[in-house]
Amino acid sequence: MSGETILIVDDEATIVEVVALYLQREGFAVLTASDGPAALQLAQQQQPALLILDLMLPGLNGLEVVRQLRTFSSMPIIMLTARSEEADRVVGLELGADDYVTKPFSARELVARVKAVLRRTQAGTAASAPSGIVDAALAIGGLRLDPAARTVALDGAPITLTVREFDLLHFLMRHPGQVFTREQLLDNVWGYTFASDMGTVTVHIRRLREKIERDPANPVFLQTIWGVGYKLDRPA
Repeated sequence: MSGETILIVDDEATIVEVVALYLQREGFAVLTASDGPAALQLAQQQQPALLILDLMLPGLNGLEVVRQLRTFSSMPIIMLTARSEEADRVVGLELGADDYVTKPFSARELVARVKAVLRRTQAGTAASAPSGIVDAALAIGGLRLDPAARTVALDGAPITLTVREFDLLHFLMRHPGQVFTREQLLDNVWGYTFASDMGTVTVHIRRLREKIERDPANPVFLQTIWGVGYKLDRPA
């Protein structure tokens, strides 16, 4: 993982300097940009392993950067947001960002999240299953997931998922009927246990419902267990 290139996009020079320092100490190469157009240009030309993106940018804001980036790249994105930007965080996740960190944040926590996201995306199939588990295709009630090909289909029709959506569904399908808290899902799917904000799990569950449920308003697969968490059911 060391040696991978990380693109940091923020118009606050101090934040860029501190985050870059922590990443470089861990062996990462760093690219920086202070606005949206420069970020998109560097992302396309340099193809970094991961993008750390502030949502509040001059000119082209972070949400538009995510939207445009997803037209040509699936590189993982960690958003930097203010605590007051909850609606924007949700939109960013729905556009395809992988995670977010709220300001003010710990640079050490951000680096830990960078490592966790890279482990998931770079290890691919191997990272989706615990060591020793054979990556056999999984099928539940018309929903089929192939870990080796990283494909999902419902009643034979292919479904397009982001890297994180796929990993979340894969984990839940390996444990049908078992209830997991959002903290447990963060730990097992995202690879970290910073549980101060569970919104990213909630958004990804909702996005998965919209993609894999025949009627998202009346889900048969992804069930919410109020006050506890979520589980994946076998439909009757």
